[in-house]
Amino acid sequence: MINLSLLQNLSSASVLVVGDVMLDRYFNGDSQRISPEAPVPVVKISKIEDKAGGAANVARNIAHLDGKVGLLGIIGNDSAGESLQQLLAGEQIHSELFSQQHKPTIAKMRVVSRQQQIVRLDQEEMFSLADAQLLAERFATVFQNYDVILFSDYNKGSLQQISQMIKLAKAAGKMVLVDPKQADLSVYAGADVITPNLGEFKTAGGKTGSVEEMLSSARELMQKAGLASILLTRSENGMSLITATEHYHFPAQVLEVSDVTGAGDTVIATLAVMLSAGMSLHDATQLANLAAGIVVGKVGAATVSPEELAAKLNKDLFRQGDFYQTPFDKVLQHIKFARQNGERIVFTNGCFDILHAGHVRYLAQAKALGDRLVVGLNSDASVRRLKGEQRPINTLEDRATVLASLASVDWVVPFGDDAAENDTPLKLISTILPDILVKGGDYSIETIVGADVVIAHGGEVQVLTFVDGRSTSKVIRKIQDLQGNN
Repeated sequence: MINLSLLQNLSSASVLVVGDVMLDRYFNGDSQRISPEAPVPVVKISKIEDKAGGAANVARNIAHLDGKVGLLGIIGNDSAGESLQQLLAGEQIHSELFSQQHKPTIAKMRVVSRQQQIVRLDQEEMFSLADAQLLAERFATVFQNYDVILFSDYNKGSLQQISQMIKLAKAAGKMVLVDPKQADLSVYAGADVITPNLGEFKTAGGKTGSVEEMLSSARELMQKAGLASILLTRSENGMSLITATEHYHFPAQVLEVSDVTGAGDTVIATLAVMLSAGMSLHDATQLANLAAGIVVGKVGAATVSPEELAAKLNKDLFRQGDFYQTPFDKVLQHIKFARQNGERIVFTNGCFDILHAGHVRYLAQAKALGDRLVVGLNSDASVRRLKGEQRPINTLEDRATVLASLASVDWVVPFGDDAAENDTPLKLISTILPDILVKGGDYSIETIVGADVVIAHGGEVQVLTFVDGRSTSKVIRKIQDLQGNN
């Protein structure tokens, strides 16, 4: 079983990403007619969105999993390069992208209508050997600062010196991961893990006629190229981790695919973070497989948060009584990342002392109003002040564990230890500034704590009706009545 306590330690992960960085630009709009000039759809653009792509998206995935990440790559002296650097700065990624004069920043432009790609336009030229050598020289000065080295090869020229960089990293005892694109896998000699997809595996000489043939050919390639293991991503068939003596198959976790863009980036990024945090290769692969299932259910080159991984594992978390509690500063960072992905943040609060069906339905309705739900949870001291000395029935940790196990809840944030806060979440709301503030019960918007703050920042306030006949007090009275009758 996965050592879930290591999920609390992701900020200790330290990964250097080296490779082909790109700018992903999305032109989003609606298409309702065919052009009179040619049989193609006309898309009326309503929004243009830039995202980090390629090796930069790998680094972005690592940052969103709380890992310390550095990024080395090559860009052009152009507006696309400037946009990419600004994006990375906003993602708290330490990037060292050097600009060369002769080639453009690699850019992939996608026209999207109703969450479907219409066309992709690529702007790119192969970087020179001299540029790749400069990258390798810079690598030699910084790689010692990281525990895991990850090479993201899109065959655009940045990694023409990858063999010498791997040798340097392995001589220093670093773990090396590679997302490969070369047909000759020997250029990655010394790597601990490479992560080809089926197409890349076949191009390199792998055979997939049967599972036995796949395993046999993978081991032949590993021995010939000097590789320790292969993590083969097999689309709807999941993943296969293959070493010289063992193999493990992980079934696909996704129920509905929205977009596979960047899924391979998420896999290797998650693998690197988990390995750097101390997980075994088997357990890190299992979590990478879960992350892939999450990210392909999203649109565009999306990312995965620690909370989403924890939610996927919530049955194990609940069974072990191991509530994954994210420090508040990290919650704020994850909320920022979610907003950068275009997600709307919903906030509600309460004591949630004995969780019942009314609570569960209420929280599901609150989550449905946006994309991510933050639950402010009264501390034990706050509940006593509000409900009396006999409350809470369940401790803060127990209440938080049960709440965190719900699919509707993304973050649980305690408040109220300071009596000066008057047992209200006002300070929490003012810090988070949710897009939607939700309260249950017979309230007017004017009487809801924090409503004025949210509205002043362009948000909205919603009042939901509690389910009749369900309340913690009634549950407690029923238990007391039963005890009295005995």
